[in-house]
Amino acid sequence: MKVATTQPFSIVYSLFQHEYLGYLFGSYVVQVNGKGELTLLNQIVSTKNVGEFSKGLDENDVELVKAIEAIQQDTILKKFNPKKLSATDFFLKIYDPQKGDKLLQEAIAGYLENRKAEILQWLKDKDLYVMGVDGNPARTRIQWMPNRAKVYFHFKRNEENTHYYPNIKYDGERLHIRNQNALLVCDEPAWLLVQDKLYHFDRHVDGKKIRPFLTKPQIIIPRSVEDQYYQRFVVPLVASYEVYAEGFEIRYETAELQSILNLTELNSGAGTSLSLFEQSTAGEESLTDDESQVMLELSFRYGNFTFTFDNFAAHANVSLEKNGDSYVFHKVKRDVRVEKAKLLLLKGLGLDMQQGRRKMPKSEAFEWLRTNHFTLKDAGILVRQSAGNGKQYFLGYSSIDISFEEGRDWFDIYANVRFGEFEIPFIKLKNLILARKKEFTLPNGEIALIPEAWLTAYSELFAFAEYDPDSEQLLLRKHHLALIQEFAEDSLAKVIMSRKLEKLRDFTEIDETPLPENFLGTLRPYQKAGYDWINFLNTYRFGGCLADDMGLGKTVTTLAMLQYQKEQGPHRPSLLVMPTSLLYNWQLEARRFTPQLRVLVYTGTYRDKNPAQFDGYDLILTSYGIVRIDIDLLKTYPFHYIILDESQAIKNPSSHITKAVMQLEARHRLILTGTPLENTTMDLWTQMTFVNPGLLGSQSYFRSHFQVPIEKHNDEKRSQKLYALIKPFLLRRHKSQVALDLPSKVESVHYCDMAEEQEKRYEETKSYYRNYILEQIEESGIAKSQIMVLQGLTKLRQLANHPRMIDEEYEGESGKLEEIQAKLEELLAGDHKVLIFSQFIRHLSILRQYLDEKNIRYAYLDGSTADRQAQVELFQEKEEIKIFLISLRAGGLGLNLTAADYVFILDPWWNPAIEAQAIDRAHRIGQQRTVFTYKFITKNSVEEKILDLQRSKQKLFNELITTEESFVKSLTKEDIIDLLA
Repeated sequence: MKVATTQPFSIVYSLFQHEYLGYLFGSYVVQVNGKGELTLLNQIVSTKNVGEFSKGLDENDVELVKAIEAIQQDTILKKFNPKKLSATDFFLKIYDPQKGDKLLQEAIAGYLENRKAEILQWLKDKDLYVMGVDGNPARTRIQWMPNRAKVYFHFKRNEENTHYYPNIKYDGERLHIRNQNALLVCDEPAWLLVQDKLYHFDRHVDGKKIRPFLTKPQIIIPRSVEDQYYQRFVVPLVASYEVYAEGFEIRYETAELQSILNLTELNSGAGTSLSLFEQSTAGEESLTDDESQVMLELSFRYGNFTFTFDNFAAHANVSLEKNGDSYVFHKVKRDVRVEKAKLLLLKGLGLDMQQGRRKMPKSEAFEWLRTNHFTLKDAGILVRQSAGNGKQYFLGYSSIDISFEEGRDWFDIYANVRFGEFEIPFIKLKNLILARKKEFTLPNGEIALIPEAWLTAYSELFAFAEYDPDSEQLLLRKHHLALIQEFAEDSLAKVIMSRKLEKLRDFTEIDETPLPENFLGTLRPYQKAGYDWINFLNTYRFGGCLADDMGLGKTVTTLAMLQYQKEQGPHRPSLLVMPTSLLYNWQLEARRFTPQLRVLVYTGTYRDKNPAQFDGYDLILTSYGIVRIDIDLLKTYPFHYIILDESQAIKNPSSHITKAVMQLEARHRLILTGTPLENTTMDLWTQMTFVNPGLLGSQSYFRSHFQVPIEKHNDEKRSQKLYALIKPFLLRRHKSQVALDLPSKVESVHYCDMAEEQEKRYEETKSYYRNYILEQIEESGIAKSQIMVLQGLTKLRQLANHPRMIDEEYEGESGKLEEIQAKLEELLAGDHKVLIFSQFIRHLSILRQYLDEKNIRYAYLDGSTADRQAQVELFQEKEEIKIFLISLRAGGLGLNLTAADYVFILDPWWNPAIEAQAIDRAHRIGQQRTVFTYKFITKNSVEEKILDLQRSKQKLFNELITTEESFVKSLTKEDIIDLLA
């Protein structure tokens, strides 16, 4: 039947009985006649058609339709019938009296009960009917009884048995339900329909306790099961309802409340913890492999009676006592308001309990107890542990007080550790904290748990501290200043240090040092600040890393410092170690700015291998290779300063060069680099360990506490901690920050179209590698496919430049080469010089062939170039040499090419920082003109995607400058798919 929406209609709700599912509700629209009466014309309303009748429904009706649909047979079949049995087969199987699935029946019943209780609350103001046997949804109207009924349970005990029956009253009158065709529409809570009147109750009455009495006057409990019945049924009934008893006593007890938080250690291995309780509760953490768990359980004690938390369902707890043949039910009135307040207090303190229990890792539980010790005490919550625990734990308050006091070369560490009444020497905790072991046995045999916060806060202190057995004192080197300041800032320790040392936190506050009289140069303000910083480190015998951007004058700053040291009095000579290619440059710069420094260039096959000769000089210049070869001689000579230029040369801690320079002896140490971190954070460890031994701990400690968390897990806190440790000893300024007197730098991307044949080959290669690489990733995973990814991307990058790079027989054109040639012709017509960088020597060779054919002269530099300085001078000094072809790897360091005002980057490097270094060959101090940079990018190629990745992974480049291989390791599967799209 179809109800017309153009005619009057009304929504009604109907109660009907399902053969298996019990009493359900239906929602219907019924046509209304001209007299306003309901007709027999009706239609089911569901979520599918409720919109058609919206003008006759309110918001509650719409929600009711949804809720009622959720308990219909079709919904039940969808939720509980995964095998897609027909309705008949499903119900016959599940509800079979002998072989039925009792668990599934209970699950369905629980689902229906929850939703029926909600529906009945919404139905109170609606028209509700009993459905007729003919299917008429509005056969008999149900009357909602406005007040709540009350139920009283009666027990009469005699010599043979106990009689039990309820007495239901409504408005003071007894409500008869036996043989009245009464029915329970819902059990939890109970809703009772008697003579078309619907009753609900003033307490959460369970309908199952009333159901038997719809057909029988009472229940008789034989003496043989009396004990069990009283304990399991009568006790909770007495606690929750009004019970009248004959033949046994109910005593009403009152006592002051004592809240107890009980701790029980659980056996994580045996899995027996759950046997203490019916089931694990929501919100409990899963057991860990390396740490046992404890259960915190809230209970309340009233006099001699202790009751566990029961979700405040009853306002009383009942304890059953049997004396001979007599029973006494002690009904203890609970102060539910206070109990709830205690539970809310615990929740506010971070202990969110489910059913009055919370299972958590042992260390977490003890840390919570320690943190909230005084709050719990003030709140009157007693903390105790189960007598059955194998260990007895210390549950009191623990504290630690640390102070650092500056001495001549060290900070003395004073510490006071207390666990309740016991004072423990701090050094006794060292091995436990370093091993991250938490249990410490107190003199009374109790086990104290070292707080997790102590493991975190003081593990670094113990890793860096040194123990003096003579004074039995812990000491910390002064270069761990940042660690000490962090303790002070976090209120973890008291610090006594000089105001002068505190200034190292911000080098701008450092006292100025006058320039040496015989220094012939002029230091710019930021160079002077660096000079002051180095001299400040000198006064405290701290080593430092001057890591300014290339082109900012690290050389002249260092020479000024060396000249100042010479003028302060006689010192032993200083040793300056560098790549061989820079020896000549340092010699020229020293002659220019500090001609009074006596300089020896210690290099060459026929060098005099006699360290005694150094006594006649102020500065010894040598290379890393010579140090490696002559280390047995050099390590015996005590230098005033050891300075490493381009110190990233020692980034690998296991290299022969690194092992050699670590053996050199000097009073002061300084390193110079524009890229202190190239590949991994281990680069920092090696260099900072050279200048300040022990600053970052041992190599294994650094790897586990810094390198792995930072590189593998992107741990921001570890990055900040590492930065804080090295900040006082690393001075890094960018040109954008300090060199405001440099001319501007204009960078632009020049996009190039591929030639037709070039594009064809590119697409064929891309298709091949895309399919092959993705197949490899699916089969072997991304980690084992990195070599193939790198190979494929390299091939595509070469094709984007010129197919001749991988096929010497290729005779077609390259779109990028044509664009480069056009730009070069334009520049050569004017008064310009250009640096041309490529990471591919083969690409430079193709360009050389073009220049040779055009008889255009140029300078050239790659890793095999024997005389680098000659090529630099050729370009810098010869007007007719306008072009300098440079391999990116070979020309990224140590070159001053200010004659150029244009820079071409022929192919994008994975790391834009490397490109920036190349650009800085021209854009540096001494440059008088604006520097224009062109980055040539082939459109619709992997080069465009590299630009996108440079932007999206900018943070990675800023924090961890990578090689090509390490960059490929950082690619996700989505990155690779995008690159090959």
